[in-house]
This record gives sequence, structure tokens and C-alpha cells, in this order.
Amino acid sequence: MNTTTINLDLPSLRKAYLSGEQTPARVIAHLLERAREFDHHNLWIHRATEAELAPYLERLAHSRPEDLPLYGVPFAVKDNIDVAGMDTTAACEAYRYRPERHAAVVAALVEAGAIPLGKTNLDQFATGLVGTRSPEPWGACRNSINPDFVSGGSSSGSAVAVALGLVSFALGTDTAGSGRVPAAFNNLIGLKPTLGRISVRGVVPACQSLDCVSIFARSAEQARTVLQVASAPNAEDPWQKPEPTGRRPIPHRFRVGVPADDQLTFDTEEARQLFRNNLADLQALGGEPVEIDFQPFLDAASLLYEGPWVTERYLATRPLIEQQPEALLPVTRSIISQGATPSAADAFAAQYQLRKLKALADRIWEQADLVLTPTTPGIYTIEAVNADPVTLNSRLGIYTNFMNLLDYSAVSVPAGFLANGLPLGCTLFAPAFQDEALLALAARLHPHTVDRVGALTDALDSPPFEATEGTIDVLVCGAHLSGLPLNHQLTDRHGTLIETTETAPAYRMYLLDGGPPFRPGLIRDTEAGVALPVEIWRLPADQFGSFVDGIPAPLGISKVELADGRWVSGFICEPIGLEGARDITSLGGWRGYLASQ
Repeated sequence: MNTTTINLDLPSLRKAYLSGEQTPARVIAHLLERAREFDHHNLWIHRATEAELAPYLERLAHSRPEDLPLYGVPFAVKDNIDVAGMDTTAACEAYRYRPERHAAVVAALVEAGAIPLGKTNLDQFATGLVGTRSPEPWGACRNSINPDFVSGGSSSGSAVAVALGLVSFALGTDTAGSGRVPAAFNNLIGLKPTLGRISVRGVVPACQSLDCVSIFARSAEQARTVLQVASAPNAEDPWQKPEPTGRRPIPHRFRVGVPADDQLTFDTEEARQLFRNNLADLQALGGEPVEIDFQPFLDAASLLYEGPWVTERYLATRPLIEQQPEALLPVTRSIISQGATPSAADAFAAQYQLRKLKALADRIWEQADLVLTPTTPGIYTIEAVNADPVTLNSRLGIYTNFMNLLDYSAVSVPAGFLANGLPLGCTLFAPAFQDEALLALAARLHPHTVDRVGALTDALDSPPFEATEGTIDVLVCGAHLSGLPLNHQLTDRHGTLIETTETAPAYRMYLLDGGPPFRPGLIRDTEAGVALPVEIWRLPADQFGSFVDGIPAPLGISKVELADGRWVSGFICEPIGLEGARDITSLGGWRGYLASQ
């Protein structure tokens, strides 16, 4: 591999390491040299020195690529997340300190072999969605594609670092949209995981009850790889939540909620058309549009800065803002200072209002499996934002500010390019802990919207994958098939049909004695068996036990071989069940038998 054209996709980098074509030391040296070409983008607060990187490279010299999932993978860290030995500033010089240990999420990534290339620029104290609220000597972080435009914030430098090909992925934070807006403006995947999914120990608080670590990645599949490493549990973190044993899967034929036209806001007709294209692409992937009332989400979004949650920002910076107010940018200080006045009564009243709004918003999940919105109404020049910093910043949060208040998972997917060459994004969101399911759908949508990564000419590599975390696949062959009497036992448990296929040519089917409902029994017979039609359903793991408990003898669950050689859990019959049973194998499965009647 030529060092001037290093592809930082995780699979490509891993292949280069395994073959010996590259070493972490050569890759890092190349990236540090390349990074200097983009100093005018103001994306770094601190770029790691060779001395700071030496311990990471030394450790990898004694490891093998096959032993570490992120061996030699360069990543960037927003400068409100601690990296041991590198100062944390939150884009405020007076706040600067040097942590002695990594934030929990950084520690997990480093343990997996990743190398932190430096600390990235941000809107000061993560208060902003524009990327321009960073004082000198750092300055406004500039868009990776057109430096005259905003990069998005507050995780501005992290997105730009990925988009310019300086790192494979980057960490940001996302309290109000900071992990999605910069992704949209730099043609990247931006994952805002479920609140509490990734530990925030070692993250400078913005709104501590709403903060989460976000991931910028070149593709959805690579975001999933990073997420699974980054989600390591941390016993010191009171905000981290345990993952559930079962997660509701998104069906292959899914219902996608879309706000009514009069509840959608766009800056241009061109932006509106991109969103329409995204919806059409989702329909082609199996989505059925369902119009939803978006007002509860919009009302919840207004609480974030108009309600008492801004007091959390005040608490996070209280010593500084009270003793050295001049250390903060005027726009940042004016926003955070509002948090000094709300009362305890205001806080409780807002909590009551939020609880009502969440109850209304959660009704959407009875109509839809996920919701599609734009990530932002449009994109602005740095000059325009400087002229009207509060209004335009607020406008960028229309579709993002409610997400953590309502405890949803979300991913911003590139939506395509405007005529001026700037990208926008669309957002998929769903209930908490649907992170992998959303990423799986994003992986299918992404190639329909763009063909390249970030600001690069690198071709997009977005392989599809199945989100099987927290689920169990079950093979059914009789009364549980789609549309038949017992199918509700699957759908009532949020089961979803994954595929219609056949068994290996090694099974026979019998009509069992008794009924209704009448049931077949599947028996493995490698000598006289045939291939029989079956369905594979995916159940949340925490629903599997109650489903199996309801299965009457002589039926049970065992491993069944499919035509392609896979083995899955599925219905099988004990030999004793053949007493009084009739062989119906020649009818071609249970639906064949029903048709014969």
C-alpha cells in the first residue's frame, strides 16, 4: 500500500497490518505529516507529539493485529474528553487541566489497540451546534468540504478529522445534536447512542443528566465496531445504564414515521427535495411511510434551552463563570448564565411537562418502528453565523434537541449534496438501545445517498449487516408461519420475519394428532428427508423464554439445518409424537398441506 493513499477504513487498515504492508508507526507518521496540510481548518486543539504517541506504538510492537480489534487504528478525541497526559481545555484556556488517566471510553478503545492522534476543537464547553464558538488561538473550525461554511458543532474538529482522512473515527459528545450536526455537514455517519450506553466518566459535563459520547465514522458498519468496544461497562460511572437482555428488532418490512409536511422546516426547496429522496430510498429498502404528529418532539426540544436544563450547564462551569466570567466567550457566557436563575419549582414543573410530552411522543412507536427527519434544515456560512449567532445556532437544533430528553437512539446518515457541493444529513431515530438496529438500516441507506467518504475521493464501503445483538432467531414451520393462527405468539413478542427459506434435504413432516389448532411435527431423517419451506423469525432475547415455555409436547426447540448449511434454533418433534401422526412430507410443507384441505 502506498503511504500517500492510505485508506483508513477499518477493514482496509486491518488487512494492511495483517499482510505487513503497513505498520502503526508508518501510518501514524504519515497522518501527522498530512495533518499539517489542514491547519487552516482549525480542527485541532492539541495534535499529539511523537513522544506522546510513543507508548501506544511501543505497546503495539509487542502485540499482533489479530489479537486486538482496533489494532493500530488512529482516532481523534473531542477536547472535553480526557486523554491521559494530554491537556483538556473544553476550548477554554482558563479551564485547562492535565488528566492523569483516560476517560473510560478512551481507555476501552486504547485497550483494544486504537491510538489517540490528538484533541479536537469544539464549541466552548460543548455549547453550540455551529463549530464557530472557539476562541483564539484555535478559532472557528472550518467545514472539511468548503472552509467558508460551518463545520457543525459542538464536536466540530472530530467530524472534520474523519472527513479529511486524518483518523479512522473520532469521539464527540452529543447533548443536543453535537454528534449529528457535524456528521451531516461533513458527509459522515454520526451515531448518538442511547443515553448511558457509553460511559461518560472522564467527560467534562455539559448537561450531566443528558450527556452522551458520540461516534463519527466512515460507515455504519465501522461505527458499530467502535460502539461495541466503546460500550465497555465502567463501575465508577453512575450515569451508565446496563444493556437490556433483549432488543426490539426493526423488521425488514418496517414502518417509518415521517412528520407532517407543515411540521417540517427547511431552508431551501433543494434541502426539502434531498429529504424526499431519502424517504424514497427508505421505501425502496422496505419502509412504509406513516405520517406522525411531530409536535410533542418539537415541544420537548424547546425545553432544553428555554427550560431549567440550562442550569446543568451553569453547574458544570460555576466556579469559572462566577470567578472569571471573561474567560468564556460572550455568546457562551450569555447562554450558560441563564442557568443561574431557574428555581427548584421551575425544575420540577419542567420535569412534569417533559413526562407528559414523552408519553405523547412514545405513542409513535405504536404506529412506527423508527422515525425519519432531516438532521438540520440547512447549512450556513461562517459569516452568516457570526452575524446572527444565536438564531442560526438554534435553528440547527430543531431536529436534534429533543433526542436525549426523550431517551431515544439516533444516527445521522449522509443525505446527499446540495448544488453548492455542501452535504446535508437525514436522521433515523428509534427507542433506546436500538443503536445497532438503526446502524444496520443506515448501512443499507448510505450507499443510496452518496458514493464517497467525507471530503475525500475514497469510495464508500458500506457493507450490509444484520443487527442480532440481544435477539434470537427461531425457525417455524407450522401454525406459527405468517398469517396462521399461532403467528401472534411471535408478533406479540415483537418478533420480526427475517427470511423465508428451506431446510436442508434431511427432514420429514407429519400431521400430529389432535387440534385445533392443527400442528405439524418436523423430524430429521438424513436418509429419506427432503427440503421443506420454513420461516426464520427474530425475537428479543428476553421474550424467547416465555415463547418456548408455551410450546406443548411433543414439540420443542432444537437446532435445525438450513439449505445453505446454517443451523438455527427451531421447532422439532420428539419421536413419540409420531404415534397416530400422518406423513405429509410429499405435500411440500405446512402451507402445502393446508392447500390440500
